[in-house]
Amino acid sequence: MLGLMMDEQLTITALMRHGRAINGDSEIVSVTHDNPRHVYTQAECYDRAGQLANALQQLGVKQGEVVGTLAWNDYRHMEVYYGVACSGSVCHTINPRLFPEQLVYIINHAEDQYLLVDPMFLPLLEAISTSIPNVKGFIVMSDEASMPDTTLESVYCYETLLAEQSADFEWPELNETTACSLCYTSGTTGNPKGVLYSHRSLVLQSYACCLSDGMGLGAHDVALPIVPMFHVNAWNMPYSAALAGFKLIFPGSKMGDGETLHRLISEEGVTYAVGVPTVWLALLTYLKKAGKTVESLQRVGVGGSACPLSIMHDFEQNHGVTTVTGWGMTEMAPLGTFNAPKHPRSHYSDAEYDQLRVRAGRPVFGVSMKIVDENDVEQPWDGVAFGALKVKGPWVVERYFKHDDSALDSQGWFDTGDVASINPDGNMVITDRTKDVIKSGGEWISSIDLENCAVGHEAVAEAAVIGVVHPKWDERPLLIVVKEPGVEVSPQEILDFMDGKVAKWWMPEEVAFVDELPHTATGKIHKMKLRDQFADYRFSDSV
Repeated sequence: MLGLMMDEQLTITALMRHGRAINGDSEIVSVTHDNPRHVYTQAECYDRAGQLANALQQLGVKQGEVVGTLAWNDYRHMEVYYGVACSGSVCHTINPRLFPEQLVYIINHAEDQYLLVDPMFLPLLEAISTSIPNVKGFIVMSDEASMPDTTLESVYCYETLLAEQSADFEWPELNETTACSLCYTSGTTGNPKGVLYSHRSLVLQSYACCLSDGMGLGAHDVALPIVPMFHVNAWNMPYSAALAGFKLIFPGSKMGDGETLHRLISEEGVTYAVGVPTVWLALLTYLKKAGKTVESLQRVGVGGSACPLSIMHDFEQNHGVTTVTGWGMTEMAPLGTFNAPKHPRSHYSDAEYDQLRVRAGRPVFGVSMKIVDENDVEQPWDGVAFGALKVKGPWVVERYFKHDDSALDSQGWFDTGDVASINPDGNMVITDRTKDVIKSGGEWISSIDLENCAVGHEAVAEAAVIGVVHPKWDERPLLIVVKEPGVEVSPQEILDFMDGKVAKWWMPEEVAFVDELPHTATGKIHKMKLRDQFADYRFSDSV
């Protein structure tokens, strides 16, 4: 027997209609190359999305075809999100930090018909234009007065295209399983892989983001997504805004500029901001040097990589801001867990609270997870056992774009590539990547825990840990450190600082100093390049 309820489709179009009807007056504020503070409403955003849909249709873009973007977080990019997806095409957000060879690969692999590009990224496309012959044209996200010169052919001005079109567009009635968005992994091994999201998957995730035990977004919030719209849809916040009606603040190209972030937070009354740890380090460094604070800011969401306790303590003790962590990945669109403690802060001692909040959190509804050993045997949720983390759910990838084989195991689980442990209450912590875990004397050592401990030292700006061959223990951890500018510190001083904070047998064998660490296109430490860089390294006691 089936239920007797309406069968309405969960689509981005439905989100847009809700946003217009219920949250049409909610503001969207942007920093752009041609306007230091652009302000308009959700209703105006959706009108312009209709103009864009008409323009793309006139250019010959059909349902099911892919339109690419190389753009920052701003209002025009949000218009593309809705104008492309709701017209039945696919919005392919491209990470401009990828290597040119990777950009060529994913533009050709995705079969992008047109590329909408921020003026800053035109030189990237000019350098590879002969290698992407199937792109029919380039739409520069600018007004006519700010259009730059370019050697590209078939170039259009975004604002001129829109000005010629009506805001009325006959939005098609789409099935919720229709593809709407495409994002590629950063491709640290081999070519990047495409993850093709459906309308249903992103609508469901928008619900999850707005749950109180998810990201907890509501109409009263003023939200600043510093996570890029070109990577995993800025953690779904442009879609969640339509659902919940919060005010959106987009920082444009100033995502890593502490002074601009402080000004936006203070002047727009930002209550909730999300970003990776390096962004928060930049903001905290600026606040310290300038002697300023962020009075309106209540919560900071951190993901992308583990958040050091030093960042959490700085925000809490010096600015009264609560730091909350989460975990996800491109293949999960991206939300997997969120660290919303079950009890008020007063329930925990300082030590208990620190131990809790460095974890990645509990799975949001819609995500199931388990950990397995090397033989695929499920391990207990006891906070001690750890293993390969596998997930399943309605916004987890089933197969990669244009891949014939499923990405799942025989039981329908997706292997995340992470190693984790899970507490009895479901609170999970990532201990390492499967390919980065250090196996010493038959036991696993968490490089993430060692890195987080090391960056707690005031002289350590950034740290990474890799395994180096050892004649007795197979592998031992090498701590690689970037020092704070103008600060001197010895390897022994760092090891003394870490002593007693991690298990004795986990302690790094040695410390190596470098000027900088290699990073992936999404800002994570590139361990594979580090291992190549230190391939010939030998510990002093094994030479």
